[in-house]
Amino acid sequence: MEKLRCSKFLETSKPYFAMISLQFGYAGMNIITKVSLNHGMSHYVLVVYRHAIATAVIAPFALFFERKGQPKITFPIFIQIFILGLLGPVIDQNFYYAGLKYTSPTFSCAMSNMLPAMTFVMAVICRMEKLEVKKVRTQAKLVGTLVTVAGAMLMTLYKGPIVEMFWSKALQPVGSDHGATDQSHESSDKDWFKGSILLILATLAWAFLFVLQTKALKTYKNHQLSLTTLVCFMGTVQAIAVTFVMEHDPSAWKIGFDMNLLAAAYAGIVTSSISYYVQGLVIKKKGPVFATAFSPLMMIIVAIMGSFILAEKIFLGGIVGSALIVVGLYAVLWGKQKEKMSMDDDEILDPVKGSSAINYGNGNSAVVAAIEDVEANKVIDDVQKSEGNNNSKHFTMIAPISMPLADEVPLEKLNQENDRA
Repeated sequence: MEKLRCSKFLETSKPYFAMISLQFGYAGMNIITKVSLNHGMSHYVLVVYRHAIATAVIAPFALFFERKGQPKITFPIFIQIFILGLLGPVIDQNFYYAGLKYTSPTFSCAMSNMLPAMTFVMAVICRMEKLEVKKVRTQAKLVGTLVTVAGAMLMTLYKGPIVEMFWSKALQPVGSDHGATDQSHESSDKDWFKGSILLILATLAWAFLFVLQTKALKTYKNHQLSLTTLVCFMGTVQAIAVTFVMEHDPSAWKIGFDMNLLAAAYAGIVTSSISYYVQGLVIKKKGPVFATAFSPLMMIIVAIMGSFILAEKIFLGGIVGSALIVVGLYAVLWGKQKEKMSMDDDEILDPVKGSSAINYGNGNSAVVAAIEDVEANKVIDDVQKSEGNNNSKHFTMIAPISMPLADEVPLEKLNQENDRA
C-alpha cells in the first residue's frame, strides 16, 4: 500500500519537479551568460555558437524520430521558417543578451515575464484572439496586461534605493570610491534605460514569434523537432550574416575552453534542446498555462544566485515592478485558463452520436441507443403519431450522450408497452 502511494506521488509530482528543474536551468543560463558578456564576449557571436550547438544537438533526434512523412518545404513554408529564425535566434536573442549586458540577470528575468501579456496583445492585433469585454476572463487578461506594462515601465524609469539582502551584506564592498561612483552613476542610468528598451523589444519579438509559430505548427504538427531544427539552422545562418556586419574584429570569433564556450554550450544544450523536450512533455500532460505559471520562480532563483555569485544589487523599483509583473502575469494566465475551460465545455456540449431516451408519464421509459439523432427524433415522432391525442402520457427528449447504453429498442415493443399502460 505504501509503495502504491509512493509511486502515485512520484507520478503526480513529475511535472512539478520537471518545471522547477527547468527554472534552475534557465537561471543558470542567465548567470553564466552574464559572466561571459562581462568578460568581453560579443553577444552576436554568442548567438551564433548557441544556435549552431542547438542545431547539432536537436538534428539527430529529428532525423531518428521524425524522418517519415516530412512536409515538403515550399516557398511559403520557407518564408515562415525564415521569419521564425529572424525573430527568435537573431532579433530576440541579440536584444535579450544586449539588454542583459546593460542591466542584470534578475531584471532581465523579470522583463521576460511580460511574455504572456505581450503575446495576448500580438494575438489581438493579428485577429487571432477576440476581445469579449463583457466577459470576466477577457477583463482579467486586459487588466493583467495593463498591470504588467505598468510594472515594466516602473522598472525602466525608477530604480530607487538599494535593498540590502541579509546574505549579500558581506559581499558588498565597504570602502568604495564615492567620487568614481558619482561619475559613473549617470552613465549607469543611461545603460539601464537602454537595456530596458532592448529587453522590451526582445519580449515583443518573442511574442510575435509565438503568434507566427502557431501557423507553422499546423504544417509541422507531427514534426516539431524538425521545425525546431530548421528554425535553429536558419537562425544560425542569419546570425552569422548579422555578426559579419556588426563585428569587424576577427578575434571576436575566438573561443577556447573557457567561460565563453561554457555559455554557448550551456545555452545551446540546456535551454535550446533539453528544455524544449521537457517542456513539450509537460505541456502535453498539464497544458501550457501550467508550464508558464512557473516563470516567476526563475526570477527568484536568479536574484538569489546573482546576489551570491555576481554581488548583484537589487533596487526597490525592481522589486515593486517585478511584483506588478507577476500579478499581471497570473491575471493573464487565469483569463487564458478560464477561456480554455470554456472552450472545452463548448466541445463537450456539441451534439454527438449517442443515445436518446423516451420518458413516459407513468414512470416507464425506453432507451433508443447507438443511432443518429435524426433517427431518434423520427422514432419519437412515430410513437407520438401512434398515440394520437392521448393527453395522459407525455414524452421528454433527453440530450444525446457519448457513452454506449442499451441496444436499440424496436418500435413495435414500444407500442406494446404503451398499450399495456
